Amino acid sequence: MNQGISVFFPAYNDEASIAGLVGDALAVLPSLTDDFEVIVVDDGSTDGTAAVLDELSREDARLRVVHHESNRGYGAALRTGFASATKELVFYTDGDGQYDVRELARLWPLLGEKVDIVNGYKLQRADGWQRKALGAAYNGLAHLLFSIPIRDVDCDFRLLRRRAVERVELVSSSGSICVELVHKLHRSGCVFAEVPVGHRPRAHGRSQFFTFRRVGRTALDLLSLWLRVAAPGRLNGENVLPR
Repeated sequence: MNQGISVFFPAYNDEASIAGLVGDALAVLPSLTDDFEVIVVDDGSTDGTAAVLDELSREDARLRVVHHESNRGYGAALRTGFASATKELVFYTDGDGQYDVRELARLWPLLGEKVDIVNGYKLQRADGWQRKALGAAYNGLAHLLFSIPIRDVDCDFRLLRRRAVERVELVSSSGSICVELVHKLHRSGCVFAEVPVGHRPRAHGRSQFFTFRRVGRTALDLLSLWLRVAAPGRLNGENVLPR
């Protein structure tokens, strides 16, 4: 499969990890295809992330950087990434380096003619008990409220066909966009495949998402999203059950 691919990373205060992630992407992509681009969406970082990215882009024209002037939220960063992608396939993962972008090579062979999205799932979460508990609660709530065809909606390690993403309108600005994305792709008829991937301890900084305050806010966002996009279908008698 020699299709073109856009790889993008949403980044917020990832000064210490983003250069390594970009380097790993540029190292693995030539083994998969000769038509690729790497994009980083800097979501209004307040550390040195912007400066690191600008220097990297001056050194390598295969990297394109998009800057948000202020922090708009994880969902907004993803929407910018999808809008910036120009290739037939799109892959994204987070800029904090907890996933090894080189494992994209494990997803690549599964994106056959009848598959639209290949999603990773964590073999073992490399976090403390609080983040593990919050992650399990979030994943459980998402499966309870929405039609989710994959086991780990919290695993942001996704390879998608761009035309599939273009079928749906994404509106979330918070971390709930991952549920919105998977739910809407599933409801549009997309076919998913899954593959296990590694998960590494966070080496630098703190998570911007898995704090009790952020998860509480995202839970409210999930409920609001459910009222807008999932509840109407169930009230109308659509036979769509969460997995």
